[in-house]
Parts: sequence; C-alpha cells; structure tokens
Amino acid sequence: MLWILVAIGIWFFTGTNAWAFGKGVRIWLPEAVTTTAPEIDRLFYIILGITGAVFVLVETTLLAFVVRYRRRSGRRAAYVHGNTVVEIVWTVIPALILVYLTFHSQRVWAKVRGAPPPPDLEVEITAEQFAWNIRYAGADGVLGSADDLVTINQLHLPVRQTVLLHLKSKDVIHSFFVPQFRVKQDAVPGLTSRLWLSATTSGQYEIACAELCGLGHYRMRGFLTLEPLEAFHAWLAAAQAEQGT
Repeated sequence: MLWILVAIGIWFFTGTNAWAFGKGVRIWLPEAVTTTAPEIDRLFYIILGITGAVFVLVETTLLAFVVRYRRRSGRRAAYVHGNTVVEIVWTVIPALILVYLTFHSQRVWAKVRGAPPPPDLEVEITAEQFAWNIRYAGADGVLGSADDLVTINQLHLPVRQTVLLHLKSKDVIHSFFVPQFRVKQDAVPGLTSRLWLSATTSGQYEIACAELCGLGHYRMRGFLTLEPLEAFHAWLAAAQAEQGT
C-alpha cells in the first residue's frame, strides 16, 4: 500500500509542466531552465512522495485506531506486548529508504556541485551592497584584464553552452539565487566560489540575493537573459563597442 501511494505521489507531482496552467501561470515550482534542474526536481518529488505517503498512512492508521479502540461501556482495555515481526518491518523499510535517498542524493550532488565540465564561457560576478558587478573577458580571453566588459545587474548567458561562474563579494556575504536554476551559492568576502550551469531555455529571469546583506537588501536585484549563442555574441559585441573595449 505504501509503495502504491509513493508511486501515485511521484507521478502526480513530476509532470513536465510542474503544475503550469497557461503561459506564465504556475502554482508549484518555477520553470526549470538548466540541464541539472530536472534532476534536483526529481529528487525533491521523490522525497515529497515518500514523506507524503508515510504521512497519509500514519494519519489514516491513527484515525482508524482512535475509532476502533475508543472507550466504550462494557469493554475493558487489554495490554498488548507487541509484535516483533511488525517492529522489524517498520524499522527495516525506513532504513532502506534512507539508504536509497543517501546514495541517490549524493549522485545528484556530485553532478550539480562536483567538478565542473570544461566551460565554453567563464563569467565573474562580484556582489556588493547592493548590486551585481558582472565581468566578461575581452578580446584576450582572460578575466581580470583591461579589456574586460563590465556590466551592472545585467547578466547575459548563451543557452546550450557550459558556463562557469566565479562568485566573489566586496563587502558582506551575499547569495546568488536564480530559482529557475535550482541552485543557490553564497558569495563570501575573500573567497571565490564556482558555480557551473548549462541553460536549456531562452528567456528573461531575475537574480535575487538570498542573504540578508543590509538595509538595501530588498533592492539587490539583477536581470538574467538566456539567449541563443548568436544573439549572445551580438549583444557582447554591441556592449563592448559601447564600452569602448
């Protein structure tokens, strides 16, 4: 019975549209726009299905016991020692589920946060109160040189390309968060954190700071544009020409 409930829960929650009704209307998770986001969603739904099924089973059993063994006149309570087989079963099954979740989540973690694949593009993002400073390599292909392109709160990335982000902070701890990426990475002063992704869908999204970073935290918002490679190169060339690099 438990596994039937789990299967139904996973099927119900893992539709490709993730509870999307019409264009731009969603009542569940936001759109997944990277190659790793669906795996994170799948793990979330598996855990949700298991815990949801256990919740329904436990509460149904509790209600049945409350009704069946309620106090009634003429009936005396009986002492029950227990059932060793049942106790072993309800210990072993959760243990096996936890072992499965441990190995499955470790596999997803290794893919999302492990060694990044060779990047097609590297971008440096430096957070400060209260903006995102975004740097692209210039003609020499090296970040940190004089011909770099620098934008504020405007991040353009090509789809179907592996992008490696280098995250830094000038002042306090910030947190780079794009819900559609399903990843969140702190930017810590004195450290450079790496985050890789490969976008699958073109569109415009918001970059949020998910760490309380000061009085202006509420307005620390960036703008992300995911676009085809040709459109990205055209934007990059135009931005470099405007900056004079």
